[in-house]
Amino acid sequence: MRSVGEEGDNGEKDGRGGASGVTAVVTERRGEVAEPPPPGYVVALPLLRPVWRSLPHAALAAGAGLGLLLAGVPRMLSVPADPWLCLNLLRAAALALALGLAFLLDDPARHTTAPVPTGRAVRIGLRVGCVLPLAAVWWTAALFLIPEKVRPPVGATTLEAAAFAVLALAGAVVAVRHSEATEPGITVSAGLLGASFAAALLLPGRWALWVATADPHWDDAHRRWAGLLVVAALTGAFSLTEPLRRRRTMSLAHR
Repeated sequence: MRSVGEEGDNGEKDGRGGASGVTAVVTERRGEVAEPPPPGYVVALPLLRPVWRSLPHAALAAGAGLGLLLAGVPRMLSVPADPWLCLNLLRAAALALALGLAFLLDDPARHTTAPVPTGRAVRIGLRVGCVLPLAAVWWTAALFLIPEKVRPPVGATTLEAAAFAVLALAGAVVAVRHSEATEPGITVSAGLLGASFAAALLLPGRWALWVATADPHWDDAHRRWAGLLVVAALTGAFSLTEPLRRRRTMSLAHR
């Protein structure tokens, strides 16, 4: 067997130069076969603790705490709560949590962890997986804080809350993919808040999202909420992929 860079009979050098050539020669000499990479969950499980510790706990706690405070207002009133007030307070609570979720991907060490073998989809999926069960428990608590007699339809309001959350997360994912910002949460939360107020004030009646339960357009409005949820989820899923330039850089770095 020829060593790396040894000239052949025709005077040309062997093309297996550099680190990759050394790896190829060593593998050929030992007769070893390269093993496939381990399954994703094997890589992800050891990362759960460090990912949990790196989450923006202050922003998430602030959003969740403000949301529960808003949802609990009807129980603090000395007079019977109005159904329209309770519906809007529940919406405001869902928006507060979504504003906290907009900070979920804030990571000051982002540029030092980008070249690691674990892909962006796994890293972001771990962050979302850490907070998703807690968000479900939080929403259940917010619903129960609204008195049963004036509680709006659970399924419809849950759809609105889910749309808020997915919009916030999708905005954060898009910001991470298309910018070099390490903490895009402020920009994403400001955009979500501004878009919510603009939708409430500027959308015509036939496209309204903020409708009362007795409004004849209630079902139509929630079909629009479902459409927003689907579009946001697809946009976020598409943005989970690594940019082509970064994938090439990572591929070269791992050789």
